Amino acid sequence: MRSDITADHKLQERDLRKKEPRQDKSVHEKDLQQDTNPRQEETTGDYSFERVPREERQMGWLSITNITFGIATAIFYFQMGSVMALQFGAVNALISAGYAIVVAGILGSFIVYLSAKSGMNVNLLSRGGFGYVGAGLTSLIYASNFIMYCAFEGMILVAAVHAYFPAMPVWLLIIVFGSVIIPLNWFGIKQLDKLQKWSLPIFFIFLITAIVMTFTHSSPFDGALWTFLPEGVKVGGTALLLCIGMQHGIMGLTALIASDYARFLKPKDLKIGSIAIGFIPQIFCYGVMGGLGIWFGVTFGESNPGVYIVTLLGLGGVLFTLLTQVRINVTNIYSSSLSLSNFFENTFGFTPGRRFWVVVGGVTALILMLGGIIDHLDTAMTFQGVALMSWAAVLVTDALVLRKWLKVAPRFYESRQENLFKWNPVGVVSLVVPTIIGTIAALGFMGTFLQSTAAFFAALLAAAMTIILGMTTKGRYYAKREVNDVPKEDWI
Repeated sequence: MRSDITADHKLQERDLRKKEPRQDKSVHEKDLQQDTNPRQEETTGDYSFERVPREERQMGWLSITNITFGIATAIFYFQMGSVMALQFGAVNALISAGYAIVVAGILGSFIVYLSAKSGMNVNLLSRGGFGYVGAGLTSLIYASNFIMYCAFEGMILVAAVHAYFPAMPVWLLIIVFGSVIIPLNWFGIKQLDKLQKWSLPIFFIFLITAIVMTFTHSSPFDGALWTFLPEGVKVGGTALLLCIGMQHGIMGLTALIASDYARFLKPKDLKIGSIAIGFIPQIFCYGVMGGLGIWFGVTFGESNPGVYIVTLLGLGGVLFTLLTQVRINVTNIYSSSLSLSNFFENTFGFTPGRRFWVVVGGVTALILMLGGIIDHLDTAMTFQGVALMSWAAVLVTDALVLRKWLKVAPRFYESRQENLFKWNPVGVVSLVVPTIIGTIAALGFMGTFLQSTAAFFAALLAAAMTIILGMTTKGRYYAKREVNDVPKEDWI
């Protein structure tokens, strides 16, 4: 597609912009019209519906990495490591953690680069390749995953408090801790940055204390902790594949979520930021937190960190769990609110504002907690990984192969509805078909091997279909009209 247009076309574009109100104003612009404009947003600089202007990309890579540490320090990774170690053996859990670091780190680095280069998160990056209605599907998948993880994390906190204060009813704790996340998310990314900065040192103090205290605790397992294997389980084979299958459930999410923050990265930090933001949180998620979860789980013979952290630290364990779960759940609800905003804006033209969706996401997570979502952890992890890994594969393949190498699609990303088709078969078909096939595989209808590797299998299929469909359609569904107002600095 040519990036330049004729003088007549320029005049038509200019006239069109005069006649039609912009449908994707920034959050800040919408707030100025809050009393009169139904498409109102708060003054938080979240840019739910358009790219972040280059002059607003003022966050250093350390600040953004710090925010993503809100994800990396989640006790949920303790639980992942503990569950895998106790069910499938410590060595299998460790091998799968190394695999997760490499794959999620590579995916994350690519997606961070695309986001920082374009000033868009993955919801907006998907609009051209999926169409603006088609991208609503990805936004809904994204939002549902964050809400579900918010419920998982919230239940860990509830378990910790209930273990120390058993007289307090679980339902009451769910309501209290499910609700507290909403006001903490009210003022957007600047508030998140401050929260993560002051809480990170406190987190490390508690973590080091827990590690030291663990050395004083005797384990029911007599051998070396890293050699622990449940009866009938071997290193490698099916047990390892099952561990990898569980890792797939979170790997796609950790790779994608950084885009919500990387779009604010300073342009001069693009290269180092892409690698740092892409890899450092993954190393901490799967290597440090996951590795400690393996150790804690085997040491205590318990998979729920809300229980063994309180056993170690007493009331301090309750406070530690409270801190970590608040850190992760504010990012979960923040990202879910952006995704819900995009889904309803794209699909129904309904734009009540991000704060509305903060409430919706928080209440939905609370309902899932009351409904016992934690009892379905392993199943949920496997199935959601199929959709997320497929989406990540489509995004990366679209950027590297179709846009950059083959040049059958624009080198820039467009998010404005007036310039886009509702549907682009390249992204939609490449997401839907692999997700359906991957889900069938995950249900066990295509053999044990594909059942355990369903997400990876779906991602490979999604990448292949993206290339085939992109070459077949020759990029004609990426934009309805030629666009020349995207700065070349934002091209990939």
